[in-house]
Amino acid sequence: MEIPKDPVILLSYINTQLRDFYSDLDDLCKALDLDRSQLEKTLKAIGYQYRPERNQFV
Repeated sequence: MEIPKDPVILLSYINTQLRDFYSDLDDLCKALDLDRSQLEKTLKAIGYQYRPERNQFV
């Protein structure tokens, strides 16, 4: 499955995946073969950063 390209939809998708299936961002990136730095850069551009204590982008 391809991840969403739109950053807002991507945010929702990633947070849902983190909540439902992955213990942290590294696990998600490894399982979905994603570049963590690129993902963080994309979501930072719309004002969101990964918070490990919450296991989500806020």
